Amino acid sequence: MTKKFRVYVDGCAVGMAFNPKYAAQTRPFWEAVRNGEIIVIVSDVLDRELQKAPLRARELVYGLPKSQIERIVSTDESDTLAERYIAEGVVGETSLDDCRHIALATINHADVLVSWNFKHIVNINRIRGYNSVNMKLGYPQIEIRTPYEVNHDET
Repeated sequence: MTKKFRVYVDGCAVGMAFNPKYAAQTRPFWEAVRNGEIIVIVSDVLDRELQKAPLRARELVYGLPKSQIERIVSTDESDTLAERYIAEGVVGETSLDDCRHIALATINHADVLVSWNFKHIVNINRIRGYNSVNMKLGYPQIEIRTPYEVNHDET
């Protein structure tokens, strides 16, 4: 039996399922979740983002089978790590929630974090920065990809 990927999702990974530019590359990921192939990690940070999102985005996540969702919440440890990313200059202060996503995925040992946020998250220089901080502080490196990369099979 193959171990299911535990995938942390941010608001962009949800919202882009409805964006004409990214929907075709995003929806197969969500189908894989719905079909039981992937476990999504849903945090309180995502919950806050979804409160401001269109109903269909909330329904996408909250309509998933409960067996496919792992819920996590922010802690002092994750908040401190998120603030450290900013202090180390990985991103600016306005990206605190992005840093919270990275910290939660790191601390909770997600197999991968998925996002379409190329400016602050899915960006090689940012990824190197997050992982540099993680390594300095004794945390594991975090794998960051787009939903397409997680669910796309070339074979």
